[in-house]
Amino acid sequence: MKKLIIYLLLSHQVIFAQDTTSPAANLIASGIPAIPDTITEGARRYSEFRSAVFCDWHPRRQEMIISTRFGNVPQLHLVSMPLGARKQLTFFNEPINNATYEPVKGEYFLFTKDKGGDEFSQIYRYNLSDGTITLVTDGKRSQNGGIVWSRKGKLMAYSSTARNGADRDIYIMDPLNPSTNRLLIEVSGGGWGVLDWSPDDKQLLVSEKISANESHYWLVDIGTGTKKELTPQGEQGVYYGHAKFNKNGTGIYFITDKDNEFSRLAYMDFLTKNIVFYTSAIKWNVEAFDVSEDGKRIAFVTNEAGETKLYLLNTTTPAQQYFLVRTIPAGVYANISFHRDGKHLLVSVNTAQSPADLYVISTSNGKTERWTESEMGGIVPTDLRPHELIKWRSFDGKEISGFYYKPAIKFAGKRPVIINIHGGPEGQSLPVFQGENNYYLNELGTAIIYPNVRGSSGYGKTFLKADNGMKREESVKDIGALLDWIAQQPNLDTSRIMVTGGSYGGYVTLAVAANYNDRIRCAVDIVGISNFNTFLKNTESYRRDLRRVEYGDERDTAMAAYFEKISPVNNAQKIAKPLFIVQGGNDPRVPRTESVQMADKLRANGTIVWYLEAKDEGHGFRKKNNVDFKRNATILFMKNFLLNEL
Repeated sequence: MKKLIIYLLLSHQVIFAQDTTSPAANLIASGIPAIPDTITEGARRYSEFRSAVFCDWHPRRQEMIISTRFGNVPQLHLVSMPLGARKQLTFFNEPINNATYEPVKGEYFLFTKDKGGDEFSQIYRYNLSDGTITLVTDGKRSQNGGIVWSRKGKLMAYSSTARNGADRDIYIMDPLNPSTNRLLIEVSGGGWGVLDWSPDDKQLLVSEKISANESHYWLVDIGTGTKKELTPQGEQGVYYGHAKFNKNGTGIYFITDKDNEFSRLAYMDFLTKNIVFYTSAIKWNVEAFDVSEDGKRIAFVTNEAGETKLYLLNTTTPAQQYFLVRTIPAGVYANISFHRDGKHLLVSVNTAQSPADLYVISTSNGKTERWTESEMGGIVPTDLRPHELIKWRSFDGKEISGFYYKPAIKFAGKRPVIINIHGGPEGQSLPVFQGENNYYLNELGTAIIYPNVRGSSGYGKTFLKADNGMKREESVKDIGALLDWIAQQPNLDTSRIMVTGGSYGGYVTLAVAANYNDRIRCAVDIVGISNFNTFLKNTESYRRDLRRVEYGDERDTAMAAYFEKISPVNNAQKIAKPLFIVQGGNDPRVPRTESVQMADKLRANGTIVWYLEAKDEGHGFRKKNNVDFKRNATILFMKNFLLNEL
């Protein structure tokens, strides 16, 4: 909604008039002034970038489905050749980021979609012959996904909370006949998912995730539904990640941190249970892998201090030799996927100078072709400065690292700083394209630092567990040590620091605002946890046990008391600096009540609070109109309270 604001002198003479933007009907905005159009227009080109998310290869043709945004939300598109035109396939008001072809003929594909960010995703079938779309799951308050196809392509296995809303059971269905849907196994817990079908389609490989540090593999008989644990019974504290059967079904390739600080690519023989580790010489995590259809090659990606490398391994050589792939641009790699022909390997590449785009490597000669080139809204890549890896010592001597983005060269003097904290807590900030944040770097002259505090993934399992339970506030102290580091930098202004983060990063933001109130200028909390007791009580039931392992069990009286002690809402009296709170109205992970209670408490104390809630969003904003308003409001907030320009 547009408004005209007229500013007057006491003598009633007009000083100037300014067009402004007010929130749309789907937004609840409290304490936020009308946003001048000068902000909206100035930031516009920084919001017009796109990225390409790989979904799936067509099984018979050299074409693929990708997800990208040309309207308000990402939709599915078909790309049939390198740098070819994108043909849009879906046209919903809700974002769609995934699709999987029926793997034999490719006459239809499946995708999932939720409503308003509620994460109760349903599975739909899209027929390529006529574009008809059919709902194949129950359409109720259930979460369905993790689709894995049988080798013959007739059946899919998937996980669903349909039975009781809490446990993620395993189902099997012929998507062409949804009435065939059957419950294969009932499970206990929300961490179950399908990994692969055996080559003879008689067994499923299923994962049970207990936490970020512990998981288990199970083999499930398709005919009887009986399951047998593949990993050692009673084994604790070992992570087992992505896994796939080998070509003849006599074993599996998988990722694990068993007997090691980092996750390695490994192979287990079913008969002997012997495990061969392929990547022990690489002292970093193997993050993902894919196996070619003929079983002769494995592509895998490592995470080396947040930066990635791609390797190809030959399974036919006795030593299982692997080599580093150097034919694609350096960046953060994801979505590695062999085509069924075994001759082409897709990789998504994301860099500080360009958003995620897709490249295809020929496995025979190494020739690399770029398949997508996403628009950047007029931003010139060479105008974007590369990231720097920085390190500092925390209160206990532990080394913490992060990524530092310097503002545009045109800005002189000490620069204000944004500290942006990732969620998870087991997440990791990676050196990727900054998108709309490039506005802060190029137009406002702020530096941005992305810290990977203790509890972040990618630095070994000891570091990953270093913030669990009653060590929670030690990750907050890592930010305190970063504040010390900033104070020592000649080009950074320690008197102008803003801290921000989403989800768990929102909790850390609130905790920093309370514990280091005198060292920051303002803060932006996005879907943050304000009290772990109320969070664990109100988060969706399928997530609760997984979160208890990480944060602690609120049913334990000592743990509950610790939560009350550290919860930001109970320390709100320490927060005197302005706070901007952003929340999705349908958030199933961190319910809106976490943000509402924080805003109410701060306002009662007289603290300046801006509050923004989108009724049609969940755990963060995904719709461009909402993202744009949030960004523009954030710019206004920064101009008021970080930069003192208004």
